[in-house]
Amino acid sequence: MQLAIISVILTGIVSQPAWIGVALLVMFGIATGVAVRRTGGGAHMILVMATSIGAGAVVSIGTVFATGALQATPRYLLAIGAILIGNSMSIATLAGRRFTASVADRWEEVEGWLALGATPRRSTLDLARRAVREALIPSIDQTKTTGLVVLPGAFVGAIFGGLSPLEAGRFQIVVLAAIMAAGSLTAVLIATWLGPVRTKPLIAA
Repeated sequence: MQLAIISVILTGIVSQPAWIGVALLVMFGIATGVAVRRTGGGAHMILVMATSIGAGAVVSIGTVFATGALQATPRYLLAIGAILIGNSMSIATLAGRRFTASVADRWEEVEGWLALGATPRRSTLDLARRAVREALIPSIDQTKTTGLVVLPGAFVGAIFGGLSPLEAGRFQIVVLAAIMAAGSLTAVLIATWLGPVRTKPLIAA
């Protein structure tokens, strides 16, 4: 149902940059809300998720258009913007949940570091690195198996939209690279924000 509604809405705004900006902001707000709920955070977590997801998506979109990898048109902005916001949301959620769970499970180790005089950030550094790595595993696997296991939606959609398989493949490569860039930045920022821990965190349901 929601796909049918959004399809009707996007049909009317796809050629209007201002409305596309509004649509992306709405998507960003929803993505931030979902990530915050999944990680069980309060007001602080809203800031963490908003800045991390936003930075990952904006930097990657800007790089794609600035380098000429894709033409800076409203249609491409909407397509790649939505893809990057959605993937950054998932990676932010995975990184946040994994980091929080790891710190809670290994709290005695973290306390040991703190007792030895380590800073709160240093005491969770290894756990933060592991959380970033594990949050990126789905995106890495998707990139490695594209065309071998699945045909990604961007590739299929581009073909149905009239592009040749070669052009569709080029578009998909750009999308995958942008997803990895946005996801990496998002995950690192999540770990950086959450890294300094002084009390045992609560695990989100």
